[in-house]
Amino acid sequence: MPTRTGRPPKISRDAILAAAHRIVDTEGPDALTMRRVAREVGTTAMALYHHVRDKDDLLRLLLDDYAAGVPLPDPVSDDPAGRAVEAATAMRAALAPRPWIVDVLRADDLLARRALRFPEAIIDAFMTGGLDAEDAVDAYRIIWHYTAGEISARAAATRRRTDDRLTYREQVFTGLDPAELPRLAALGERWEELAGRDTYDKGLRALVHGLLR
Repeated sequence: MPTRTGRPPKISRDAILAAAHRIVDTEGPDALTMRRVAREVGTTAMALYHHVRDKDDLLRLLLDDYAAGVPLPDPVSDDPAGRAVEAATAMRAALAPRPWIVDVLRADDLLARRALRFPEAIIDAFMTGGLDAEDAVDAYRIIWHYTAGEISARAAATRRRTDDRLTYREQVFTGLDPAELPRLAALGERWEELAGRDTYDKGLRALVHGLLR
């Protein structure tokens, strides 16, 4: 007699999101598939479609769920430049622990409504500082690309250091010819130390003040 499998167990959207969070946090968004999430929650991929339309819809829900738990601090500074710096710094702090979010957002297609608090605050600061709407959006985009690039670069460097391998930087800067590259040859032994410093705030302030000027 054939075994009766019965109906798949009932699942909730919260359970789906929790499973999706576990997958992307440990393996990245490329590992996220409807079939994989279904295995995590003990159901079928078809059953998931009663709660989410597709992978993109699931990613949007993930972004919105994460953004809901990340507060945007009230501004401390009274001047527009300071407010822009504060909002951008908060945005970086929210994204840095999960660099996979940056990879998803860089496509400019998947956005979480609750994450829009950050561009709203930055654009408002620039418009308060005298920029019109178009220039304020341009300024935000410049800040966003700077922030996203910094997060991605640091995440890649961290992965490489975890592998405990000699970096290309170390290989290239070993034994530079002072006659050809005098400045870099002089810095060679310190390059790893200098390149590893956190210069985000320094660069951010330069960008903000330059854009407002």
